[in-house]
Amino acid sequence: MRIYQHFSVIGFCNTYLIGAKQGSDAILIDPGHVDIELINLIESNEFKLKYVLLTHRHTAHTAGLNTLFKIYQPTIFASGFSAYEYPVTTVQDHEMLNLCGLDVEVIHVPGHSLDSMVYKIDHALFTGDTLMCGRIGTTPGYREQALLLQSIRQKIMSLDENILLFPGHGTPSKIRIERMFNHALLELGTIETERKNWREDE
Repeated sequence: MRIYQHFSVIGFCNTYLIGAKQGSDAILIDPGHVDIELINLIESNEFKLKYVLLTHRHTAHTAGLNTLFKIYQPTIFASGFSAYEYPVTTVQDHEMLNLCGLDVEVIHVPGHSLDSMVYKIDHALFTGDTLMCGRIGTTPGYREQALLLQSIRQKIMSLDENILLFPGHGTPSKIRIERMFNHALLELGTIETERKNWREDE
């Protein structure tokens, strides 16, 4: 499997192009900005763009869809919690897809937004704005932040620590690195420990 990262200064967003090998069918994740550089990346590898995976509906991750549809006709996969102006195949938590000969596991991690999805392909995890290098996604309130932290702990931190993280913004990371250095997640660990100690004292 080949993974190509395309960074755009418009929205400071990452788009990921994935294909099994040169000339194969390909997947695009979060087309926040589609420019000539991204098109050249697809064409120079002779990829046939078949699918688009959206982690969530925010503009920084979807604004390039209009341009994309002028060139290609991919099938879009996204959460059913949002509405789109394009036909979308909805996905659900724990759903398994086979796209371009690759197994794609869908993980629903709400908090940053209700429709936030994470996609696991082999040992790569495409996290959108859910989990980024050294931080977690922004949330509209404390309840949403608590939901996001809980979802990350249960659904992402329980995975193999050697899995690579490819976020919607910033640099790639690793689950092991986030366990060790992500301040928000370390705070959650402290809170959970304190609660356990309180229960034991009672």
